[in-house]
Amino acid sequence: MTALNIVLIEPEIPQNTGTIGRLCLATHSRLHLVKPLGFELDAHHLKRAGLDYWEHLDVTLHESSEEFLKSLPENAAISLIETRAGPTIYETKFVQGHYLIFGKETTGLADWILQQKSAHLARIPMWDARVRSLNLSNAVSIVAYEALRQINYGP
Repeated sequence: MTALNIVLIEPEIPQNTGTIGRLCLATHSRLHLVKPLGFELDAHHLKRAGLDYWEHLDVTLHESSEEFLKSLPENAAISLIETRAGPTIYETKFVQGHYLIFGKETTGLADWILQQKSAHLARIPMWDARVRSLNLSNAVSIVAYEALRQINYGP
């Protein structure tokens, strides 16, 4: 069974997505990419970005945020990771198969998504207010490994 579901809504930077894809492969997690993407997923572009393992990933492509949200199982465990959230990831109870949802690098998650799923927000704590956010691939790694620690999932 899949450890986690890592969801990138409208990712813009192929290197971040590549790094997150590698993380998904390493952690037995499914990667969900929600269009529009800021890059192409054809073989030429994937190879150029050094994603020669892409064919081994469990990837689901969604046409839009609306379509992705409609595709969620009825009682899916979800967390929207957002800098504007209240509770931290350390106050969040993660379960196997949890959907970890991240917004695009430049603007995060759309306000309508945050409003619709406001009960499922979580943030990575940061101690210096001058730091707006972390790099997307770093943020995904931090949250994924905290979730894996909680569910005691490992090789």
